[in-house]
Amino acid sequence: MLMHRHLAVLGSPISHSRSPRIQRAAYEVLGLPWEYEAIECDVPGLQGLLETRSEAWLGFSVTMPLKAEAHRLSRVLDPVAEDTGVVNTMLRLVDAAGKPSWAGFNTDVAGLAAALRQAELDLSHVVVLGAGATAVSAVFAARELGAARVSVLARRYEPAAALVTKLTSKASTISADAHTFADVEAETLISATAVVSTLPGPAAQSLELPASLTRVPLFDVAYDPWPSPLAERWGAAGAASHSGLGMLVHQALLQVRIFVNGDPAIPLSKDKEVLEAMFQAVDNG
Repeated sequence: MLMHRHLAVLGSPISHSRSPRIQRAAYEVLGLPWEYEAIECDVPGLQGLLETRSEAWLGFSVTMPLKAEAHRLSRVLDPVAEDTGVVNTMLRLVDAAGKPSWAGFNTDVAGLAAALRQAELDLSHVVVLGAGATAVSAVFAARELGAARVSVLARRYEPAAALVTKLTSKASTISADAHTFADVEAETLISATAVVSTLPGPAAQSLELPASLTRVPLFDVAYDPWPSPLAERWGAAGAASHSGLGMLVHQALLQVRIFVNGDPAIPLSKDKEVLEAMFQAVDNG
């Protein structure tokens, strides 16, 4: 008899999340009687939530603003989570004495890389908007796909510079530079070939950007509502834009692999069918 397990996506706000619909589609294909829900949780509440879950709780998807705290609370980390300092997936571990703890993974990097590859963008010079946890995954995804240069734009210079330092310390061959939205000069970004925005929709509504950026393709991790404020601006300028739904689905596939097999690199028994069902769940939403 298959064991009944509980899973959830954690974050704040979380009511808009499409993760329950996507993940449930996967477990239906796999024939697993697992429940997956959305739970509102802020940073101060994460540790208590983890400590009070019964053994029926297998793991969690983690979204904003919890990714750094999830990293702190994970006893072991996969290499990507260790390099980026970001955790978006937690898997229950139990030691020989029966004491529970959590393993932390980062599936955002590989998920975003897969979505960018699917969008067939020229990633020679990637401009990343924002410097938070998702921006960390964005610059590492750009590195994974062979970007020669990454420019990070944020409201404050310090976090943008810290992100550049994190990237270049792990990849000495990549060129990276940091700027604020207010101080960046258009000439600095004249060679940009793609823009990846990691900003929440409202934060992008009044953002001032060099006009040259709206002439190259945009990948916006936002997806609800769509088109996002940035996508509308790109559309008005005649440039293509891609929503974050592709990233959401591809990283979710890796999360399901973790929950089922304990490793994002081990394919599911019905990997292709699960991915198709996940995309169908998004399309029907």
